[in-house]
This record gives sequence, C-alpha cells and structure tokens, in this order.
Amino acid sequence: MSKSENLADTPTEALRYRWLIFSILALSYILVYFHRLCPAVVAEEMMHDLKASGVLLGLLGSAYFYPYALMQLPAGLLADSWGPRKTMATFFIAACLGSVILGRAPSLFWAMVGRTLVGVGVSVLFVPTMKILAEWFDQREFATMAGILIAMGGVGSITATTPLAYLSRAVGWRSSFVIVGLITLALGILLWLIVRDRPEDLGWPSVHAASAYAGTVVEQSPGRSNLWQGVKRVLGCVFFWPLAIWLFFGCAVFFAFIGLWGGPYLMHVYGLSKPQAGNILMMSAIGMVVGSPLLSFLSNRLLKGRKPVLVMASGMTVLITAILTTFTDRLPLTCLYLLCFFTGIFANAIVAVGFTATKELFPVSMAGTSTGLANFFPFLGGALLQPLMGYLLEQQARWSGPNSRTFTPAGYRHAFAAMLIWAMIAFGASLFIKETFTEKRQRV
Repeated sequence: MSKSENLADTPTEALRYRWLIFSILALSYILVYFHRLCPAVVAEEMMHDLKASGVLLGLLGSAYFYPYALMQLPAGLLADSWGPRKTMATFFIAACLGSVILGRAPSLFWAMVGRTLVGVGVSVLFVPTMKILAEWFDQREFATMAGILIAMGGVGSITATTPLAYLSRAVGWRSSFVIVGLITLALGILLWLIVRDRPEDLGWPSVHAASAYAGTVVEQSPGRSNLWQGVKRVLGCVFFWPLAIWLFFGCAVFFAFIGLWGGPYLMHVYGLSKPQAGNILMMSAIGMVVGSPLLSFLSNRLLKGRKPVLVMASGMTVLITAILTTFTDRLPLTCLYLLCFFTGIFANAIVAVGFTATKELFPVSMAGTSTGLANFFPFLGGALLQPLMGYLLEQQARWSGPNSRTFTPAGYRHAFAAMLIWAMIAFGASLFIKETFTEKRQRV
C-alpha cells in the first residue's frame, strides 16, 4: 500500500495541523540544545562573577547533564502514563524557573540549583516528542521527521554561540538567562495549548488507521505492565552495550569541548573576544545541521550500513582530539573553524545513526524503551568529562589575583589529552557494534 493510500483516511486539516505541532516541537528542541551548550561563551564571566574554580565551573556545566541522563527512562514512563503533551509542558515550567534562578543566582550553589532544574525541565522533551511523531506521521515519514528534528538541534547550538555572545554583551549573562527563561515559559504554554498527543484527541482518525503498508504490521506500544520486561531485555542484550559505551565516551567529547571548555580555550589561548569565540564554536552547529542528513544518507544509501559510518566518525573524532592535544596553541584560525565544524559532524550529528542502530536491535514496539535507555549514556559521559577537564586545567592555572585565574596552554593540553583518551575508547567500542542495517528494513 502506498503512503498516499495509508494516509487516505486522514483529513487534510489533520495533515496540516501536524506540521503546526512539529513546528512547536522543533522550536522547543532548539531551546533544549541552547540550554545544553550555552555555558561555553559565557563561562569566563560566570567563573569570575560566581568566584568559581575550573572544577566548580565544570560541575556547574555538568549539573545539566546528570538530571538529563537520569530522567530518560522516567520520561518514557511519563509519556506513556500521563501523556507527552502534559509531560513536556509541565516540565518546561521547571526549566523556566531554573533559567531564571541561574540568571539571578547570588552564589555558585544557587547557580547549580538553577542549572539542575533546567536539566530536569528539558530532559523530557526528546522521548515524548518521538512518541508524538510516531502518532502523527507514518513509518516512512517518521525517519525523515526525526532527522529534521535532530538537525534543528544544530540551530539551537547556533543560538548558544554568537547570538548569546552578543546578547550577553548587551544585557549581561544574568539577564540573558532570565530572558531565555521567559521564552521557555512561552514555549511551555504553546505545548499545552496547541500540541496534541495523537490525531484522535481532536476527533481525527489515526494516520495508521488504514493499516500498514508494504505488508508491515504497525506495532502498538507495549503496555505499562510489560515496560520493565522491556528494560530488562534491552539491558540484557549483549549488543546494546558497545553502543552504550560508544555513546558514553564519544558524545562526551562534544559536550565537554563545544558545550563548556571550547569558549574559554579560544579566549585564553588565542586571545579572541567572546563574539569571535562564538563564531568559531558556531561552526559545530553548522556541522550538526549538515552532518545529520549527510551521515544518514551515507548509512542508508552509499555504505548501506550503520557500523562503517560509526567507525569512520569515531576515527575522525580521535583525529580531531589528537590535533587539539598536539597543537594546542599552534593552530591557525582556519583550522580552529574546521575542527569545530567536523566536531559537530563526527562527535554529535553521528548520534542519529547511533540511535537508529539502537532502535534496530529491538522490535519497533520497544523503540521508546531502547532509545530512552541509550539516551542516558551520552549525558552521563558529558557530566563526568566536563569537571575532569576542569580539574586538569586547574593544575596548570596561572593566577593574577586571589580570585582571578587564566588557564594555560599546558592546562588545555592535559585536558584535551583526556578527551583524546575518551575518543579512543569510543573508537574501540565502535569496532564491536553489531551491524543492524538490512535492505528489507529500508524498503518498509
């Protein structure tokens, strides 16, 4: 059955309305990525204003990642039991509150409280969004929409670089986070008022109602009574763990460099201004926007495999971190632009292929459970690497006053060596990933 036949019973209004829903979800995902990476361009100001050491600033940056990681499985539970729309809208209020607290924080403690609330608040968007997309788009459309959503994360990365640098220069980093908190609240209201979990909530038939096409049965989500059996099945699968290890170590490189320490590195070592550093970091976001569809095309059409693309990307990440470690203070600006661009592709956009491989290890009915569990690992890896690099930077810091320090090229070289080790472990894990691509699956 063709796609047009599969959607024949769906009213035109429903087909249009789902694009409105997707637009709001995409805007919300942009904000998720902004919150994730925003400390990089304002890190130096925050460190000075909050009187934080490198280790403490690393902990502040990672305060987003710990709750984000821990909330991935509860996000699936809440989406199944309470509903995606209610879950996302309610938790965005927490993210709004956290951003305002961060902007008004009188001390490092309150800054960490705010950052933690932000992490909790935005952590429940991705998994519920996948559930909504599965309800509003058929199977062939779903893969495309998921890829577009991930690419929109690249737009969020862009907003966390140069635009944030100029905004913070105009109103200060504190007021910037208050403004972003209000934007978060506005999106939470839109999620509540406009987004619906499924077409049936507005009286329209399901896009799957006409039955599955190409002889494929559309599987229903597992009942809550079987959810924990699904969790045990995923964690008990020997092929799941190489992917989990790859996600833990590989994605941490992106979060640690682009999400926190890249900005101070460019300003301390190369003497760049905050907007100049933001322009270079923005290349990672462009790499993410370009890389998501490019790597998916390589996986689906040219190489026809998940594993070759994952191994290639992991090898490129090792090369990038090796260059940063070896030539820390001797890189031309053009090279820095390129390194950030390729980091966005090979250490971040590649996750689209990684999550596809994870999903394909299990039946479609377990996609939410397997994706939620896999999504725990990259954020835990980022949460651990950020403060570790801060500790290594502190060991070589140059003090110019009781509360003023500048991190040295030697310190960054040691910190980048830690990134290199993590990238090498991710590359090793990629060699043990099971190939999940089949021609038959791609025709479904």
